[in-house]
Amino acid sequence: MKYDYLIVGAGFSGCVIAERIAGRLGGKVLIVEKRGHIGGNCYDYYNEHGILVHKYGPHIFHTVNRKIWDYLSEFTEWRPYFHHVLAVIDGKTVPVPFNLNSIYKSFPGEYAEKLENILLEKYGYGVKIPILKLRETDNPKLKLLADYIYDNVFYGYTTKQWALKPEELDFSVTSRVPVFISRDDRYFQDEFQGIPLEGYTELFKRMTADENIDLMLNTNYKDISSGIEFETMIFTGPIDYFFDYIHGKLPYRSLEFEFRNVGSEKFQETAQVNYPNDNEYTRITEFKHLTGQKASSTTVAYEYPKEYAEAVNDPYYPIPKAGSHEIYSKYKAEADKLAGKVYFLGRLAEYKYYNMDQAVGVALNLFEKKIIRE
Repeated sequence: MKYDYLIVGAGFSGCVIAERIAGRLGGKVLIVEKRGHIGGNCYDYYNEHGILVHKYGPHIFHTVNRKIWDYLSEFTEWRPYFHHVLAVIDGKTVPVPFNLNSIYKSFPGEYAEKLENILLEKYGYGVKIPILKLRETDNPKLKLLADYIYDNVFYGYTTKQWALKPEELDFSVTSRVPVFISRDDRYFQDEFQGIPLEGYTELFKRMTADENIDLMLNTNYKDISSGIEFETMIFTGPIDYFFDYIHGKLPYRSLEFEFRNVGSEKFQETAQVNYPNDNEYTRITEFKHLTGQKASSTTVAYEYPKEYAEAVNDPYYPIPKAGSHEIYSKYKAEADKLAGKVYFLGRLAEYKYYNMDQAVGVALNLFEKKIIRE
């Protein structure tokens, strides 16, 4: 069979672009996925205890973009959910991102009030400040606060997550969880937030249900691409792998999850509790907070950052830093030579730390700006 498009990868980027091509243009699409399931890192499933778990860590959908929200709403209803995260610091749990409530949990009341007043006077209410920016302050009290947050919230978590100091990472990473001058304890403040009511996997099944979409799981595209007729490829995997590492390997970080079922209705106060300073794991997720399930037991996942090793684990995160950008720029030049024949799409193919909504957005943009005009 001849296909109009061969799409490598069945995560958000691949499934969105496949749905658009098949549904809007009537194009014939083959999605090839190396894993045994669709959904990429958003894949969820019911475990043996009947708990819906996210296999690759917690995924909370959030966006400020109504177009993206409305598009996904064609394939799912939503469970309204606002994510709250706590971090364990000196035996106490404090809200993250670090905010005014966190200050009062960490410092004596009178001193916390002084810090609040200084922050409000200098920056105003509702402002988000990257921690490295806050550390540049010349106010001694704010400097003490900034150093406290850096030492107890950012430094340990960052070095475990990335095996790098915060200063060694691109600003796009260190600014993702800023200090928030607010009493809003939500992890995200986006207008649209939620969890797919029946899970992410059901969302992806509906997205790829078009009769013009074929799907091959447990398949490496390099093993079959020479035997398949297709006009254009859309590649969502690691760009360095596509080019057989001709410019060297790009660095990625991976994760390992240890799932435990606990014989009680509740394990922790919120869905996510971070451990920036203690233990080898970075966080514990309790999934029933996300799904709203009722059950006599509960399942949690301990999350351990790992160095990525091909054929051993999966690449989760590009590592945005100077050396990585230099290598990627060489691969981008190679990709540009294939313009119109191969499109590189998504977090791994574009070597960018996309959130889920951003992955959806770039796929929709590719379809509207290039695919539909071919």
